Amino acid sequence: MTPVLVLDEISKQYADDNTVCQALTDISCTIEKKEIVCLMGPSGCGKSTVLRILSGLEAADSGIAHGSDGAVLDTIHTAMVFQEHGLFPWLSVSDNIAYGLRMKIRSQSKEQVKKKVSTLLSLVHMEEFASSFPHQLSGGMKQRVSVARALAVEPEILLMDEPFSALDPFSRRELQDEVLRIRDQLDTTFFIVTHNPEEAVYLADRIIILTQRPAKVMTEISISFSHPRDMAKPEMIKLVQEVTALVQSGSEL
Repeated sequence: MTPVLVLDEISKQYADDNTVCQALTDISCTIEKKEIVCLMGPSGCGKSTVLRILSGLEAADSGIAHGSDGAVLDTIHTAMVFQEHGLFPWLSVSDNIAYGLRMKIRSQSKEQVKKKVSTLLSLVHMEEFASSFPHQLSGGMKQRVSVARALAVEPEILLMDEPFSALDPFSRRELQDEVLRIRDQLDTTFFIVTHNPEEAVYLADRIIILTQRPAKVMTEISISFSHPRDMAKPEMIKLVQEVTALVQSGSEL
């Protein structure tokens, strides 16, 4: 398959008057179209920094991210879903989704925006809450709206930074299943940062594990089991244990 995104020796450091912190060192990997790739590693190793570079919120000090045709990162269309939903509290669910859509294509008519919002509300099963405001929604519902708002701009790759970590186990699994359904329905590619080995094994086609800071790629794990995955099966339990052990060993490198 042709990769939709290639990271080629991405490095990043932060400096102040007294210290220099090397966050990332020569991070290289590829992401294929329609893949779900989970990025794991010790706490504070730089996983979120990788996503921020891919989203354009930060610049790499060296290395390059490019598409399958060699196009630079600026031409690769990404959108980000954060751990905190970031919805505007003064806007309804529909208007929060429409905001992202209007930022992409300002020339769209009100009717075009309304139709697109309706499609996205249906996609994330939030039709009956279209007129509700964020304070009236549960945590899981807010994240559904956040996902819909990100999908409104039709990204090639949806970047997700621990999007379900604040949710209860039932809501978390519900949203994980939504990711799988959206991937199949829209052919969306997902690049997800998570600290949860079970979540990574449940969702991912591949898991990329980083070492502690300065982070580099320690290993990649390809998962061939079909979805949906029964996490009670011995092979799933064993894989979760293996991933957990690898992340822990990355803390020691």
